[in-house]
Amino acid sequence: MQASNQVYRLLSVIGLCFTATLAQAAGLRSIDIPAGADGPAIHGMVWYPCAETPGKIPVGAFVLTGTKDCPLAGDHLPLVAASHGRGGSLLGNRDTAETLADNGFVVAAINHPGDTAQDLSRSGDLSVFIERPTDIKRLIDFMITASRFAANIDHDRIGFFGFSRGGYTGLILLGADPDWTGVASKYCQQSQGRFCQQILSKGYPLQPLMHDPRIKVAVLADPLAIFFSAQSLTQVNAPIQLWASERGGDGVLPRDVTAVDANLPAPHDYRVVSNAGHFAFFLCPPALVQTQPELCEDAVGFDRLAFHAEFNAAVLAFFRKWLARAD
Repeated sequence: MQASNQVYRLLSVIGLCFTATLAQAAGLRSIDIPAGADGPAIHGMVWYPCAETPGKIPVGAFVLTGTKDCPLAGDHLPLVAASHGRGGSLLGNRDTAETLADNGFVVAAINHPGDTAQDLSRSGDLSVFIERPTDIKRLIDFMITASRFAANIDHDRIGFFGFSRGGYTGLILLGADPDWTGVASKYCQQSQGRFCQQILSKGYPLQPLMHDPRIKVAVLADPLAIFFSAQSLTQVNAPIQLWASERGGDGVLPRDVTAVDANLPAPHDYRVVSNAGHFAFFLCPPALVQTQPELCEDAVGFDRLAFHAEFNAAVLAFFRKWLARAD
């Protein structure tokens, strides 16, 4: 009976996503945030509601579903800012962005400078961890003031989505502060990475990293949490949907995400994905299956495509709940 209920629930979720996609389509537009005193130029992409029929848009190894530069449909729309993982890209969670855009959200994702698949120049450096939250703050600033979407975004309905290092970024933005001298230094005593050498030599900033109270809610998938103690998280009070893979990977240990769950002071939605590895939250395009199988292979019995249908529906429901219009 339990298996039958799970199958029925999954089919219902897939049906919900399919119905929603028929209702609207995702518009796609590139954005470029100019360099300034607070950081370098940042490239991004926006998914948004569009009334035109979607098509297939090839972008490198990926094929996106949507309509390029389609006129925006809607007003007073909620915004979700998105942050990718280590060495990833703004396309990493494209299917989630499409689902949200199909259902009335504006989703803005960026490539974090120096920590992308195309540019790993600072991926191992502490500066990436310090600057990531500022990157997202700059993204939100741009979207609500300087972008062509600015007049259509509801400034009181801003959310965040982050995977892996993007999840770390979200915790910082919501009020967390890394415990550089405590758990981070303890972790780094067992690691030879560049950022660990910088932490042990006290190369971290003394002031808190960038927090952004405009962010009202967040979905965090397998966040990198090695820098956070229980005390680090005491000021994180926004609603959070926290996802953990049962197997972990890429430096994210299940016990670390479990610790985040245990130490968040406010009630939140915590979900562990059985039999999933860390990269289960990333939907591989066919071109990567052969060239980067470590990103695309799953444990026997785990269906990544089916999981993403359920994951995207749950993320959509969570953002709908917490970013609903007050009127």
